[in-house]
Order: sequence, then structure tokens, then C-alpha cells
Amino acid sequence: MTLSPITQRRLSQFKANKRGFWSFWIFLALLLVCLGAEFISNDKPLLVKYDRSFYMPVFQIIPETTFGGDFETEAEYRDQFVKDLIHEKGWMVWPPIRFSYDTINYNLTQPAPSPPSAENWLGTDDQGRDVMARVIYGFRLSVMFGLILTVISSIIGITAGAFQGYYGGRLDLFMQRVIEVWSSLPSLYILIIFSAMFVPGFWTLLFILLLFSWVSLVDVVRAEFLRTRNFDYVKAAGALGVSNLVIMWRHVLPNAMVATLTLMPFILTGSITALTSLDFLGLGMPPGSASLGELLAQGKNNLQAPWLGITAFVSLALMLTLLTFIGEAVRDAFDPRKTSL
Repeated sequence: MTLSPITQRRLSQFKANKRGFWSFWIFLALLLVCLGAEFISNDKPLLVKYDRSFYMPVFQIIPETTFGGDFETEAEYRDQFVKDLIHEKGWMVWPPIRFSYDTINYNLTQPAPSPPSAENWLGTDDQGRDVMARVIYGFRLSVMFGLILTVISSIIGITAGAFQGYYGGRLDLFMQRVIEVWSSLPSLYILIIFSAMFVPGFWTLLFILLLFSWVSLVDVVRAEFLRTRNFDYVKAAGALGVSNLVIMWRHVLPNAMVATLTLMPFILTGSITALTSLDFLGLGMPPGSASLGELLAQGKNNLQAPWLGITAFVSLALMLTLLTFIGEAVRDAFDPRKTSL
């Protein structure tokens, strides 16, 4: 597949920004690792061989009776009794970290929160849960939440800005007044009120944050449509009988997407920060969820355990810094005034 000259120029400008280019690959590697969190950090073995049969507890719920135990419930593979049963007629392959985000380590040698050790690489939190496992799952949760929120809010914002800019007139005036009123509302207080009214959850928080995040792209897209709708090729398409929706999609939207794509990494950063802030205040994900904001709150409440606050800070700082550098590289790539070296 041959890329167009403008696409090649943008790719070369993106690569020319070494900081953003390497940040992109580092962030992609971290994301791929965290997407397979169940295979890296889990309290269940990846593979079990027992009595000439193979099992994958990561994907299966296997009762203890399968291995000669007494209970019909799922086997507790970290229990020494279950380990002995399996090792009598087989073996197990464990992930590198033998804890999930909600696994409590009952064999701590020190009271929780315990410091880093060979078993718990980054220590445990105040409930005895492995911090490394919670960081891995929390990183994935934060990025996936931010990506979904960014995509949905971008679709809504681009659609609203497109209709405003293309049709103009009363529709534009009406929607501008609505957006001005909506933007002037104290969003943080409304988010706190909504979070207190509804049962917290992934999709509930996504809907609440979506109420305000879509506004950020409207002005940019509206301005591009207002500028582009007066171009000769757009007027010619209308004179030939092409429908307005087709003109907006094929001829006007590609120009507006240039400015939109440069803002998306920063919208993603803001989405992750908003989720972290709500979790830090205790108004975010349900208790027990893997959350970097909750880990920050634990660091604040347990100053005698500095590894909690340091781990949360480093994780968030690394994530947001990488996304910011990627956003700068994308902005340079779509800037026609810049030329690659």
C-alpha cells in the first residue's frame, strides 16, 4: 500500500520528534503488557496438568473436587492444601506475579501495608493486596476508560461542531448559546453530585464525564467547517446536487480532522486525570477496583508507607508524560509550517 505524499510528510515529522516517537512506542509496549494483565499477574495458574488432563484456570472455573478436594467451589490455588493435591499427580505453571488486583496476601511477615519484598515487589497496600498487581490492572483500567471516553466524546463533539459550522444561521446561534450555558456550569461539583447519587461503576462514570468532555472539540470543528464551507470545491459539489451530509463527510470533515487529531491525546490525558481525581476523592470506581487514584489516596492516608504514594505518583507521572509527548509529536506532524529534518 502506497502512502500519499502528505501522509508520508506527516509520518516523517512525527518521527522527527524523537521524544514523542519513542514515547509512543514505550506507551504502546506498556499498554500491550497491561492488556494481558491476567497472564502476568494472577492468583490462578496459567496451566495445570493433573492426572493426564490439562486445565487453564485463567479461562475456566474448576472446582476443587476435580483435583481430589472436598468442595464444589472453585479451587483456591494459593492454598497449600490445593497445591499438594495438584502436585501429587501433576504440576502448575504460574504467572510472574502470583497475585491479582484483589488478592489478599495472608502470609505477610509484617502488618499491612508491608514494604517491598521478594514476594510483593512493590509491597502491599493497607488491605494486604499486592501493589504491583494493582498498578498493572489500574494502568489498563485508566487507559481503556480514557480511550473510550475520548472516542465517544470526539464523535459527539465533531458531529455537533460540524452541523454548527456547516449550516450556520439560527442553528449555530442556538447551539452556541446552549454550549456557553453548559460550559459555564461548575462541572466538578456536578460530577461530585452525580457520583454521590448513582452507584459508581465504569459505565456510570463514563456517562457522567461524557456530559462535559464532548464540548472541548466543538469550537475547533465548528471553525474549520465555517472556513471550509465557502471553498469553491464545496460550492461546486453542492451545485452538482451532492447532498449536504455527503459534502460534510467527504469534503469538509477531512480538513477539520487535522485540528481534531492534534487535540485527542490531550483529551485522553484529561480523561485519565478526571477518573483518577474522582477515585482519589472516593467518588470513582467501586471499592476494591484496581485504581491509581485509590492508590494515591492510600499513600496520603499511610505516610508511614512511602512506597504507596511513590508508586502511584510514578505510575501516573509516567503515563501522563508519555501521552503529553505523543500529543506534541502528533501536533507537529499535522502542522503544515513544520518540515522534517
